[in-house]
Amino acid sequence: MSFVDKLESFGNSVALQDEEGNIVSYLELSKRADALRNTIGTKKKFLFIICKNNIETIVGYIAGLMGGHAVLMLDSSMNRSLLDRLIEHYKPDGIWSDSGDGYKYVKFSEEGSLVHERLALLLPTSGSTGSPKLVKLTMENLQSNAESIAKYLRLDSSEAPITTLPLHYSYGLSVINSHLLVGARILLTSNTIVSKDFWTFFKEANATSLSGVPYTYEMLQRLRIDRMDLPSLRYMTQAGGKLSFELVKHFANIAANKGISFYTMYGQTEATARISWLPADQISLKAGSIGIAIPGGKIIIEDESGNAVTSPGVEGELIYQGKNVMMGYAEYSEDLILDDQLGGLLRTGDIAKFDEDGFFYITGRIKRFIKIFGNRINLEEIEQQLSKQGFNVKCTGEDNLLVIATLDGDINHIQSYLIEKYHFHHSTIKVFQIDEFPLNTSGKVQYAEILRRFHKHIT
Repeated sequence: MSFVDKLESFGNSVALQDEEGNIVSYLELSKRADALRNTIGTKKKFLFIICKNNIETIVGYIAGLMGGHAVLMLDSSMNRSLLDRLIEHYKPDGIWSDSGDGYKYVKFSEEGSLVHERLALLLPTSGSTGSPKLVKLTMENLQSNAESIAKYLRLDSSEAPITTLPLHYSYGLSVINSHLLVGARILLTSNTIVSKDFWTFFKEANATSLSGVPYTYEMLQRLRIDRMDLPSLRYMTQAGGKLSFELVKHFANIAANKGISFYTMYGQTEATARISWLPADQISLKAGSIGIAIPGGKIIIEDESGNAVTSPGVEGELIYQGKNVMMGYAEYSEDLILDDQLGGLLRTGDIAKFDEDGFFYITGRIKRFIKIFGNRINLEEIEQQLSKQGFNVKCTGEDNLLVIATLDGDINHIQSYLIEKYHFHHSTIKVFQIDEFPLNTSGKVQYAEILRRFHKHIT
């Protein structure tokens, strides 16, 4: 039985609580989702859910899963043109969104879409760029990952996580799934951790956990969370990009002083959010490690010849095997009907190694992606978009830093365009002028050299 099917078993226990004082029990959540499911209909459909960190979003999400539909979770702050592009591209049967006076279901079609019977959830692959490429997940993927997370974090119904991440993001949604599984009380807020109202709600509602990407922890350090009186806090988790060695040590010390647990984790949307975790009692000894495979999963390091690496310290591609691996990608509406393409095996595109104790470490990436505030950004896509606008640029970067090298010198125009189109924070974008793009003997752009020149440029 999946977590959406067992909601009623938790009866009148609180499922959702928001900052405005609204409380929804598990029984009521089940009833509200069931009512919306009846409105949507019984024939399998493809639905868009426009997400906010609120009760209505979770009702729509649960209703879609309950009804056996396929739902795509999208950011409510997405540029309207990008949303229209996705609607035109995929032609959903309906959309659950805020109409201005509350969430409403807008029906586009009653006939239903050609969608694979096992397809349950779709998530964007590239953060706020509005790429039509989607990750296809099944109910088994969601259930398996929720069970694994609940097991290694030892979750139970006494937990009360607070939302620090958006629900259209796989990490944020995994927090919801794993806590609904155990009958916990989920605290919903749209305020960020830099808001006084966030911490007021945290304390009044007795939140028990915090989850965040590296940027979250940079902010928590600046906010001096070590000096905050948070008696209800039990544990903190971090994923969505590599946390610096210094910050890992910093928060490990805070956790030790406060008597709480701090977990660093690694995952991808393609694995329904989670691949590995570093046990809290190993955080100081193995700082910088992504840890070990989640319960039920398996990690293999494969060399360039396709052979499994058996010796510590030898680098290769990180391969993950588990029930939480996606069916595959969708780039067109026709892809929604395709069967499982991966068979539970995910080539992550990350270069990794393991130590003598079997703990894994990420050392690089095969493909050109970075993460900004936990969202994966396709550098090739950004570069192509800028080229279409007439900019002669090359894109590189590292986590939380998008670096644009331009031959034109129109630095302010490029930065303004990226902020307006993708809603990137200005601090994550750096544009600098370069005399020529460095090329290797094969004529290929040397992106690592561009990044090196940028760091030299700012020092």
